Amino acid sequence: MQWFNLEDNINLLSLIGALAIVILTIGIVGKYVNQMKDAKDVHAPLSEDSWDGIREQKNGLPLGWAVSFVLVLVWAIWYYLVGYPLNSYSQIGEYNEEVKAYNEKFQKIHADANLVDMGSGIFLTQCSACHGVTANGMNGKSADLSVWGSESAIVDVILKGSRGLNYPGGEMPGGLVDEDGAKAIAAYMAKEISAIKTTKNEALVEQGKELYAASCTMCHGEDSKGMDGTFPDLTAYGSSAFVVDVLMRGKSGEIGVMPKFDTMLNPIQQKAVGEYILSLSRGK
Repeated sequence: MQWFNLEDNINLLSLIGALAIVILTIGIVGKYVNQMKDAKDVHAPLSEDSWDGIREQKNGLPLGWAVSFVLVLVWAIWYYLVGYPLNSYSQIGEYNEEVKAYNEKFQKIHADANLVDMGSGIFLTQCSACHGVTANGMNGKSADLSVWGSESAIVDVILKGSRGLNYPGGEMPGGLVDEDGAKAIAAYMAKEISAIKTTKNEALVEQGKELYAASCTMCHGEDSKGMDGTFPDLTAYGSSAFVVDVLMRGKSGEIGVMPKFDTMLNPIQQKAVGEYILSLSRGK
């Protein structure tokens, strides 16, 4: 690394600024040290405050100090807004540009890829350590993802509640209705609200609609979209978008906290994980 590479504008600017500050400091300190030596008989008014019998003189701010302070302040503002770092090279900016370019290239290459196969590989690498290679949650130690996106999973959430998701509205309690009511609500949600658009219990849809209005709309809203992110958007349930939302928010569980995957996976990878998880629950 060349410490004094004057061809680099950033190095040159930094050296000039440092040199100017050193020269200015030496000049001002020298000036006022000489004044202190020569002006021994100074009769400036004293301040009203006293510390152990010692009182300060009420001298005005020296013009040199005031001018120097203003000049340094102006230079600092210019340096920050025009010189560096906002208008010049930074490693963080270079990294962000490289990530952006890589993601654009990745999305172009894999635009028509089999997302389920891609998601399977990502899941085994990033998720199987906690959820198991079959995504069944390893006997309840973590969430059973093999049923996510299914009607049966809706029943389970209604009965047990949903905890650990980072929503402003808080967690959903369980036991709001009995098992029969949970099946009816699940049938209505699967058929009319979610992206599943089908149910195994057609006869329960109308009953579920009434129970849903009484038990669920107070949090999820009349349109079931979660009132602008306060609660989960149930219309996305059964689609990869619902899984992506969880990946973006993270989730806490019994064995620890699942981190956010908002930066660890790009949008196509997140969608691929969602498609793979949904493929496990189809038909359940």
